[in-house]
Amino acid sequence: MLKRRRFKQSTSFQERLAEWAKQVRDQADQLPPGIERDKLLKKVSQADTAAHLDEWANSPGLQPPT
Repeated sequence: MLKRRRFKQSTSFQERLAEWAKQVRDQADQLPPGIERDKLLKKVSQADTAAHLDEWANSPGLQPPT
């Protein structure tokens, strides 16, 4: 049986997601308006939503989303 290689993350999920979103946003800013830019901006929006959901899921009170 193969063993799965484990990797210990040195930064939190929130930090990695924010850094990735910043990089993608910078890439989108360099593109002219069009389909490719829209796709990148959609990914940034999804990353922001994922960050919000992760923050909510890990909150101590677990309040419903607003």
